[in-house]
Amino acid sequence: GFAVGIVERSKMLDGQSVKAGHVLIGLESHGLHSNGFSLVRHVLAPTRTELDQRPTGWDCTLADELLRPTRIYVKEMSALQRDIGFDAAAHITGGGLPGNLPRVIPEGLGVQVDRGSWPIPKVFDLLKRRGDLSETDLLRTFNMGVGMVLFTSPDRADALLEASGGHRLGVVTEQPGFKLL
Repeated sequence: GFAVGIVERSKMLDGQSVKAGHVLIGLESHGLHSNGFSLVRHVLAPTRTELDQRPTGWDCTLADELLRPTRIYVKEMSALQRDIGFDAAAHITGGGLPGNLPRVIPEGLGVQVDRGSWPIPKVFDLLKRRGDLSETDLLRTFNMGVGMVLFTSPDRADALLEASGGHRLGVVTEQPGFKLL
């Protein structure tokens, strides 16, 4: 399925006001968010994983985790934009953080993301181990626990962090591309 909407041109977030030094605020996902299920099937099918079993340390079965509904951010983002404001947003879908963050900022800028600045759900570690996947594979395929990223000026970052319960992921830089520290 999909949704179509309209927005007044003056209210469009086209990313053109994003500058070096803007802060990246990550909003948590509720699991996989329907990303990368071809890879999930590839990784789990050969291991004959029992979907009704609860992996060690988990509070749910693997099936429940894989079928966790996608978090919908529209109401939260509307309130954050109205009350505090932000300059761009990236929905983290296929392509993960490296594929989705650079595309919403002006050409010539890049992003630096600080590894370990947000909690990564256990399902991604399970997929990494069972599929012998690299960190690069995981980052380019899955959201890794971040479903939406807001780009904001430093003076609004603390207010957005407090209001959203998000995580400070990194910053916009003058070096184009995606850099993970």
